[in-house]
Amino acid sequence: MRRQLEQFGQFAVDVILDRRSGFKANCMRMFLSSLSRIYRVVVSARLSLYRNRIIRERNLGCLVVSIGNLTVGGTGKTPVVEKFARSLKDGGRRPVILSRGYKSKKPPLMKRIIGKMKGENEINPPRVVSDGKSLLLDSKTAGDEPYMLAANLKDVPVIVDKDRVKSGRHAISEMNADTLILDDGLQYLRLRHRLDIVLVDRWHPFGTEKMLPRGTLREPPKNLKRASYIFITKCNGDSNEDLKKRIRLYNRTAEIIECEHRPMHLENIENREIMALDEIKGKHVGTVSAIAVPESFEHGVEKLGATIEQTCRFMDHHRFTEQEILTFINDCVEKEVDMIITTEKDYVRFPRLTRMDVPIYFLRVEIGILSNEESFEDCIVRICQPRPILPARRFF
Repeated sequence: MRRQLEQFGQFAVDVILDRRSGFKANCMRMFLSSLSRIYRVVVSARLSLYRNRIIRERNLGCLVVSIGNLTVGGTGKTPVVEKFARSLKDGGRRPVILSRGYKSKKPPLMKRIIGKMKGENEINPPRVVSDGKSLLLDSKTAGDEPYMLAANLKDVPVIVDKDRVKSGRHAISEMNADTLILDDGLQYLRLRHRLDIVLVDRWHPFGTEKMLPRGTLREPPKNLKRASYIFITKCNGDSNEDLKKRIRLYNRTAEIIECEHRPMHLENIENREIMALDEIKGKHVGTVSAIAVPESFEHGVEKLGATIEQTCRFMDHHRFTEQEILTFINDCVEKEVDMIITTEKDYVRFPRLTRMDVPIYFLRVEIGILSNEESFEDCIVRICQPRPILPARRFF
């Protein structure tokens, strides 16, 4: 059943990205297009309700920074969240990351039902992935992205809960947080945001240009106007002037910051041995991934000087089984590859392996600012060193 669901999911993704043709694909596209029109109306109505304060957002009395995007997946959000959290911590703030924990394992159904019937949030408290001292959950319970953030940010708490008002209250009362970072928070309107950081992928700025479920847009491009800062991600040094001009059609005031996903090193998943990037030049490798845009990862490996001999791709957020990895290892042994490389996000979903005939490494990536770094630094300073509120002047 799991295999069949994944096959259908992959077919649907191929239809959305226009990779499939034929009668079935065209029928599905027509059906999804009709749903997209309904979805667009619902999104617009929801935003209008909040904008006109018919539905009121919650204010927890704490600075809230949202980091998100207009499209589904693939913009490289997690390294940006990590960079903001680390910078704010270094600047003297007490940040806590709030994530919904996509694809994480939920508490038992009966426990959730009892909690809702009694109306007691304590029955279903938010899941604390890290308390800023220890890693408390595994990737299956936490979700791969929150787990990765918690593992890399040893001194920044990470909390998972669909209700981020609840998890925000927990962060303030139990962890003394003074800054809440909403991971993938642009569409989360229940909690009032002070700053909206919106990421735009250089290669696919507005996805397929069509709304969900026919396309990959969560909101129309015009809603980019809500952004305080706009990060153009996955830059390679080439000019982004045409993209900037289009961004300015929707948002005339936000600071635009260009950045790249910068490979740092390779790390062995078995013994955590670090390998310098220049050591893979000329190597023959296999790549395995389950991310939204695997081509970006594979191109990055080739750019480091390696030759990819064998590739294995799965659906985004796929949780690997041991047999799947062992089968790929066998394929790589036949091709006589030197090593297997995966992403850090995929590594946290790897099973325990009974054998490893080929060494497996994950590629550690961090965000590097290419242009307008002073705007990023100014943003951090504004948060960490807010100007004092002067007393009102009295006139006699």
